[in-house]
Amino acid sequence: MHENHLFEYAVIRVVPRVEREEFINVGVILYCPGKNYLQFVFNVNEARLRALSENTDIKEVLDYLDALRRICEGRKAGGPIGALPLSSRFRWLTATRSTVVQSSKVHPGFCKDPDETLQRLFRQQVG
Repeated sequence: MHENHLFEYAVIRVVPRVEREEFINVGVILYCPGKNYLQFVFNVNEARLRALSENTDIKEVLDYLDALRRICEGRKAGGPIGALPLSSRFRWLTATRSTVVQSSKVHPGFCKDPDETLQRLFRQQVG
């Protein structure tokens, strides 16, 4: 029998010109404590990002997003934050920031399979 597990997720956005508050969704982070699960998937549509700001440094954005992925994975490559427990990493990753890469508010739900849920949310929120 498949149990429902509580999960939380946030959408990761790129805000190329913070003062304008325009953004595109580029990824989703999902945390499911009952499954000891924390994952981040992302994809940057460079054409859409350039439409908001021609001067955006795409490589810098991709490097930052890759750092978030490494923190989720929790290995040495994730640095000191990557060494924290899953719950602390998720809270750090989804904390409010006024930078080019930002998180939405955290949203809860229930799932049977966190991988499936992450992929569904990614398709819905990022495309």
